[in-house]
Amino acid sequence: MKRSGLVLSVIAGCASLSAYAQLPQQSDQWFKEGQIALEQAKKVKPINGPAKNVILFVGDGMSVGTITAARIYAGQQQGLDGEEFKLSMESLPHTALAKTYNTDMQTPDSAGTATAMVSGVKTSSGVLGVNEKVKRGFCNNVEENKVKSAFQSAADNGLSVGLVTTTRITHATPAAAYAHSPDRDWENDSAISSYNKSNGCTDIAYQLVNFEHGDGVQVVFAGGRREFLPADVQDEQGFSGQRGDGKNLIEEWQQRYPNASYVFDRDGFDKLDNKSRVMGLFNPSHMEYELDRTQENKEPSIAEMTEKALSILENNKKGYVLMVEGGRIDHAHHAGNAARALEDTLAFDKAIQIALEKTNPKDTLVIVTADHAHSFVANGYAERGNDILGLSMSGGQPNKDASGKSYTTLIYGNGPGGIEGERPNVTAEQVVDPDYMQQALIKLSSETHSGEDVAIFARGPQAWLFQGVVEQNYIYHVIADALKLK
Repeated sequence: MKRSGLVLSVIAGCASLSAYAQLPQQSDQWFKEGQIALEQAKKVKPINGPAKNVILFVGDGMSVGTITAARIYAGQQQGLDGEEFKLSMESLPHTALAKTYNTDMQTPDSAGTATAMVSGVKTSSGVLGVNEKVKRGFCNNVEENKVKSAFQSAADNGLSVGLVTTTRITHATPAAAYAHSPDRDWENDSAISSYNKSNGCTDIAYQLVNFEHGDGVQVVFAGGRREFLPADVQDEQGFSGQRGDGKNLIEEWQQRYPNASYVFDRDGFDKLDNKSRVMGLFNPSHMEYELDRTQENKEPSIAEMTEKALSILENNKKGYVLMVEGGRIDHAHHAGNAARALEDTLAFDKAIQIALEKTNPKDTLVIVTADHAHSFVANGYAERGNDILGLSMSGGQPNKDASGKSYTTLIYGNGPGGIEGERPNVTAEQVVDPDYMQQALIKLSSETHSGEDVAIFARGPQAWLFQGVVEQNYIYHVIADALKLK
């Protein structure tokens, strides 16, 4: 069993263990580490607000099972057994669980869950920035049922606003920070019927460019260029836009903020200084999975985007609010592909580490959570240190099902890896392929979300208010309390 030198040195220097000298287990390594953890926990004191800054990290689809698997995966990449490893997010001192259901769905979607986190009210599946009185796809009562997000309120209070995501910036989770829409799919005007347009609804991309709160949005780093460009216009990389109204919203944004920067690739990103405002749209649709991004390195990582965003936002002496979404964790799970889900989780965790290093816990509230979970399961009595992406092994041999066939530790409840007919006997060579889709119980074209609770980790002013099991909309109320939002 491999242990880090840091842990061993802490154990050697811990004097508090002497009180347990009479216990037969007092010299046991695990016992000593438990005592050290206890002493460290006693040193954690609540930090009372107000907060100057808030960073909300959302791992889209990052279930507790995903965190566990990513922890093991990260440890194994460093030559450890893996189970004993600790992610950066897991170092945050205050934790809770959030219930994720929508008002109309036991298993939720990202629009309703994101709206709950940033506005303080639970709402229906598929709607953004409105309460549950709005029916998805109908504009007739949106105006009187809008809810105001913490990002909008913070901007009105003079704080800077930043949005970082690996998805399209118009996708459900980031859009909840700035948009009001009865349908999360209305990312550009072509998706909205003439009838709904006549009732006053505008698309999500348009609402971002025309964000009317405070001084607007200072930082946008994401994918989604196509939602801002006309269908007859190609972007810098030769991809066509999807707008039907002829508007070039990137040009409109530049006209609105003539001193700001617009970038579309890594070269442009690397040349950015710490200007007061920037829009970076690095892909016509979603940004690349981390596993694929690193091969060509044409897009910045989520950690790099987070670091640059913080460097820009901290120019505002009044403070800032920043959302950072690891959005493609969710997409990899939908594809039944654990390797990419875990790689994107680790990339997300690196962004969290950057934020922890660059911010002061006395004035910055950092919250790490997920919008919902997935039907992702670790199972099968694998031995300690077993390859988390490999076959379930014990005693050097594959564990077998009732029919004598091997299986992987990680599986899905449903998804494209579902088996029609007899389940094949998978091999070690097959499952280590990064494109491998884990087997699933139920065959679906896309794996679904699940309804279980998700974790909340927090540090900074008012972080201690995360306790026990909470409704997901409670996250907003802690943010608002910390920032003293009205």
